[in-house]
Amino acid sequence: MAETKDKATTPQPATNFDLEQSMHKAEDFFVKNKNVITIAVLAVVVGVGGFFAYNRFVKQPNENKAQEMIFHAQNYFAVDSFKLALNGDGNNYGFLQVVNKYGGTKAGNLAKYSAGVCYIRMGEYQKGIDMLKSFSSDDLLLQPTALGLIGDAYMELNKTAEGIESYKKAGHYNDNELTAPVYLFRAGMALEKAGKAQEAISIYKEIKEKFPLTNEGREMDKYLARLGDVRN
Repeated sequence: MAETKDKATTPQPATNFDLEQSMHKAEDFFVKNKNVITIAVLAVVVGVGGFFAYNRFVKQPNENKAQEMIFHAQNYFAVDSFKLALNGDGNNYGFLQVVNKYGGTKAGNLAKYSAGVCYIRMGEYQKGIDMLKSFSSDDLLLQPTALGLIGDAYMELNKTAEGIESYKKAGHYNDNELTAPVYLFRAGMALEKAGKAQEAISIYKEIKEKFPLTNEGREMDKYLARLGDVRN
């Protein structure tokens, strides 16, 4: 009896993997779900094919057209003919037409930046702010410059708080020595204008510590001393 009990309770070794049976199960699964699988595969193929087709037949041609359109506007911009650069001359397009027609292209995005600058230089500060806010770039110099220009426009509109915020964004966008100390310094000056001397001191100290070899960095002791005299 003991032997019978041991045989009944002893775990049996697992059966070997049955390749043929597994294949049949896979076939059954495909048969039952072939419509869903086929649609999924087609979606991937169409998606990949559509991506390349879009890039080749839509995106790149639009990019080329936008670059052609923006050419004359850039020439006007280079000689400070901002109205012609913005609106065109009747025969050639301006930045606004490029933005309206091809705003999603790289050239169209650059046109947004240039149009924003034109508006600001023409004294149309809110339009400049709105246009520059629609611009976006990963460029380490161009993007902080756009943010700094927005700050300038806000200050022209006597919106000091908004100007300070934009200057700080520009100054903290990255730590390059060309734009960061310039816009941090403007943030400090705007903070002084707003009567926020302590915050201005913090900004000036940051410039002195991070960018000691820049023109702004070398001037910070003077500004810090002046604010120190004010506090005393």
